[in-house]
Amino acid sequence: MTRTPVEDLLRELAPQVLGILVRRHGGFAECEDAVQEALLAAATQWPARGLPDHPKSWLVTVAGRRLTDQIRSDVARRRREESAFAATPADELVAAAPGEQAVPDSDDTLTLLLLCCHPALTAASQVALTLRAVGGLSTAEIAHAFLVPEATMAQRISRAKQRVKAAGAVFAPPPPDELPERMRSVLHVLYLIFNEGYTATSGASLQRTELTTEAIRLARVLRRLLPDDGEVAGLLALMLLTDARRGARTGPDGELIPLAEQDRSRWQTMAIAEGVELTTETLRSARLGPYQLQAAIAAVHAEAPTAADTDWRQILSLYQLLSRLFPNPMVTLNQAVAEAMVHGPRAGLALLSTLDGDDRVARHHRLYAVRAHLLELAGEPAAARAEYRRAARATTSLPEQRYLESRAARR
Repeated sequence: MTRTPVEDLLRELAPQVLGILVRRHGGFAECEDAVQEALLAAATQWPARGLPDHPKSWLVTVAGRRLTDQIRSDVARRRREESAFAATPADELVAAAPGEQAVPDSDDTLTLLLLCCHPALTAASQVALTLRAVGGLSTAEIAHAFLVPEATMAQRISRAKQRVKAAGAVFAPPPPDELPERMRSVLHVLYLIFNEGYTATSGASLQRTELTTEAIRLARVLRRLLPDDGEVAGLLALMLLTDARRGARTGPDGELIPLAEQDRSRWQTMAIAEGVELTTETLRSARLGPYQLQAAIAAVHAEAPTAADTDWRQILSLYQLLSRLFPNPMVTLNQAVAEAMVHGPRAGLALLSTLDGDDRVARHHRLYAVRAHLLELAGEPAAARAEYRRAARATTSLPEQRYLESRAARR
């Protein structure tokens, strides 16, 4: 479903408005609720009445009023309200009409992303809170994207806010010594959002475009805020190069089409060109990181006119470098495929066997699926059939399950 211009604008303004409110009033959870109400009001009113002259000011004013109403209705917070009133400069005590209130030009989106990815939160909570607070998605939209009841997602978001508050987090950039680790969390959360959208872990659809679109949008925001960060550029490039294949990944009935069998004329050439340019630029000028290397691998795939033209030796070299600098079982899994394409399936299977004792992937359906593929290439159809069936039983994605079962049936 295509978003409207109003929805796009609200997605862009949501974190900026929330940042302004939290900076002025404190209380992340209360401010976030007020901003969501303001976004809902705008989504209802703006299409009918037209955009206000100053949309961000309009949202800040409406959300501020919602927040004030909320505070005044809560007797238990009366003392805090009185203290805040006493500390407020006189010129801020006069309420402006929506759209007339001056707002700062500064963008607090990065601070907000760092807060949503606070180390006190689980990865699932970081993802939900980021989509809600920074992405501007409603609880219902996030629940729909992850195929869980709205009440379940509301509880997850509420608990995340409570944990942030209990951790004593403040709305300010973290200390310099904590920033690199926190930035890794932010990039990882955006990566998780994109991956869930690109290959849904469960359900009847292979892809959830609303999540990949949102992940790319947030990566672009981060790129604008941190133009010299090589890993931010690498992550955006990786998303663009991967998402460029979206239209060719499924058939008429939603069935999965593997990379080697895709119609490459359906790949998005503009996204590929942007991704390749970003990758080339960042590899030349920035300190090497895992997202940049993954983007470089995606670029090699994207630039091959056909599957047969793929430069597997270059891909294998990149995976070997990635595995050496940033070891990860999923990297080894993909490296095994490249190893098989360069040195034969037995070499790939030998590398794959090193993962059998790794609890992170030992029972993952992708391990079974890759082993099945390599056994198939090695001329062992019976063993391949058994692994395809194991993989089909292990996945909760219906399109993946059907594809794996079809591979087993034809061997």
